[in-house]
Amino acid sequence: MNPVLISAAISTIVCLVIIPILIPFLKRLKFGQSIREEGPSWHQKKSGTPTMGGIGFIIASALAAILVMLIMYKKISYDLLIPVLTAVAYGLVGFIDDFIKVVKKQNLGLSAKQKFLAQMLVAILSTISMVYLGFIDNTLIVPFMAKPLDIGFFMIPLTILVQLSVVNSVNLTDGLDGLATSVTLIVSLFFLLFSLLFDNIIGIFIAAVAGGCLAFLFFNAHPAKVFMGDTGSLFLGGAIAVTATMLKMPLILIIVGGVYLIETLSVILQVTSFKLTGKRIFKMSPIHHHFEMCGLNETKIVLLFSTATLILCIIGYFACNAFIMSIGG
Repeated sequence: MNPVLISAAISTIVCLVIIPILIPFLKRLKFGQSIREEGPSWHQKKSGTPTMGGIGFIIASALAAILVMLIMYKKISYDLLIPVLTAVAYGLVGFIDDFIKVVKKQNLGLSAKQKFLAQMLVAILSTISMVYLGFIDNTLIVPFMAKPLDIGFFMIPLTILVQLSVVNSVNLTDGLDGLATSVTLIVSLFFLLFSLLFDNIIGIFIAAVAGGCLAFLFFNAHPAKVFMGDTGSLFLGGAIAVTATMLKMPLILIIVGGVYLIETLSVILQVTSFKLTGKRIFKMSPIHHHFEMCGLNETKIVLLFSTATLILCIIGYFACNAFIMSIGG
C-alpha cells in the first residue's frame, strides 16, 4: 500500500479519536481560551472554549509518520524524523506559551522576546541538522524557471528565516474558527503533491499533517468546540516550513502561502501606520478581523481565504511547471 495514504489515514483516525477525549479533559483542567479585550467584541462569547487542542493533531501526525516509517522502511529515517522533531519542537514552544496563558487566565503567555528566542533556537538546530545530514543543499526552485538556483551559503540564513516567518504567520492566521486549519490543509496538500512528484519521503509527514488538519476541522469549524492554540499553530507553521525547505520550495511559499503573508503584512502595515501617522489602515488587524468589522461572518471569511489559498496553490503549481517539465515530471 501507498505509505502516504496510510500515513494520512492513520493521522485522521487517531485525531478523530483523540479530540473528543481531549476536549472534556481540557475543560476539566479549565484550559479555556482568554479572548483579548482589543479584539472584536463578539469574540468574547468564545471565552472559555478549550484551547491547546493542537495537541491532538500533533500526536496524530507524529505518530502516523513514525509508525509508517517503521512499518514500511523497518528503520528510523532521519530525513523524516528531523522534520517531525522540528515541527513538534515548535509545538512545544507553543504549548509552553499556552500553558502560561491558561494558568494566568489572561491572554498573555511568553514575552515576545522569550518566544522569539525559543523559536530561533529551534530554527537554528533544525537547519544545522538538515544541512549536516545533507537533507538540504544550496539550490532552490525558482517560480517560472526551469533550472534551480544555487544560492550557496545563503541557504542557511534563508532556511532559518523561512521557519521563523512561516511559524509566526500561521500563528497570526489562527484567529477565526477553522481559518488556520482550512488554509493549512490546502497548503499541505499542495506540498504533498510535490513530494509525490519528487518521490520525497517528507510526503509521509505532510500527508499526516493534512490528515490531522482534516480531522481537527470537524471540531474547529465554526462554532469551534476547541481551539488549536499556539501549540497547534506553531506546529503547523513548522511542518509547512520544513517541508517546503526539504522540497527546495521555500520561495514557492510566497505564492501558495499568500494568505499567511497577507495576514502578517496587514499587522506590520497597521502597526507602522499607527506609529508614524496615528492612523490605522485597517479597521482591525490581522486582516481577517478587518473583514469581520466590514460585516462578513466567520464562515464566509474562512471560505473566502480558503478559496484564495486554493487559487494560489493552482498558480503555484503552474509557477513550478517549467521545473517539473525539465525533470520529466
